[in-house]
Amino acid sequence: MYFGLSEDQLMLQDSVGRYLEGASELEEVRKFVDGDGALAETLHTGLEELGVPFVLLPEAQGGLGMGVLEASLISEALGRHVSPSAFTAAYGMAVIGLREAGDEDWLSQIAAGSARMGVGLTEAIGARDNAGLSLSGDTVSGRASFVMGADGATHFLLTTSDGQGGDQMIVVERGAKGVSETELTTIDRTRTVLTLDLDNAPVAVVAGNNHAEAQRKMIDAGRVLLAADTLGAAAMMLEKAVDYSKTRDQFNRPIASFQAVKHMCAEMAAKLEPCRSMVWYAAYAQDNVPEEASLMACLAKSHVSEVGKFVARTSTEVHGGMGFTDLLGLHYWFKRIGANRQLLGGPEKLRAEAAELQGWG
Repeated sequence: MYFGLSEDQLMLQDSVGRYLEGASELEEVRKFVDGDGALAETLHTGLEELGVPFVLLPEAQGGLGMGVLEASLISEALGRHVSPSAFTAAYGMAVIGLREAGDEDWLSQIAAGSARMGVGLTEAIGARDNAGLSLSGDTVSGRASFVMGADGATHFLLTTSDGQGGDQMIVVERGAKGVSETELTTIDRTRTVLTLDLDNAPVAVVAGNNHAEAQRKMIDAGRVLLAADTLGAAAMMLEKAVDYSKTRDQFNRPIASFQAVKHMCAEMAAKLEPCRSMVWYAAYAQDNVPEEASLMACLAKSHVSEVGKFVARTSTEVHGGMGFTDLLGLHYWFKRIGANRQLLGGPEKLRAEAAELQGWG
């Protein structure tokens, strides 16, 4: 049996990668981080021309009807180029949640480009002080923290409780009465994360009754996509370390010839390469092996987070003092990996969830 990417998947991966290589250059990322938000919209337009926003949308709503594996290939490319894209939240998690809930209206609006969703699910994963939302009729009040995919968002897909122990997914329009937002200062400045404070804000409840299951699948898919993003970022840091070691001379010879540097690069490669198949299988499981989907999402994100941290640290060490400067820009990948590690649950929490899923809790 052959385990690998199909020709279409390879073509998708190559097309997105080649586009980002030119459009998401390091200097453009620097401008975005310094406050020029043009790159996010430029990338959105370019990726839209490639069909990226439509990958997970059902064919009935004008989408491509692909799966989480294809979406993970896109996320890997975005992480590789530290691209300021809201893909994970807006066209990954949000589409999966609405699709599983059965809300065809919102899916059609996303396909038409009239709605772009930011996603706030932190309170569904773990309670935060002074956070949480409560419904009262057709309005909602409270706080949603760590809302992802804020760049270009027109609406926010959030989670709340109906007061009777039932999970609810709701949509709030950005800029509506009673909706105020505060940008969170995280270590990763390549993506925008918000805190939303809602005071009797008008709300639309997502159609369907299986909100709890839809939330579960959103979280699982989001974790896989973040793991893929980390995989791409770590792979780029490894490549940069190898390239730098070949050109940096000490004692009249490249540092790549030093055994200690060889070992550092070899260890990074040995730890990182198995992560690729792990992420691929976790992504495949979301659509094809539902009984393993949650477990594999937890295992993939927790493991890749740890490996990503190791690669980020070791790559910086290979670069020596230059690795800590803005000239090379390594810190963009370093911080992206660090942010991915904690979003939707850190390794410790995910391992605890995995233990419970296997009856070990």
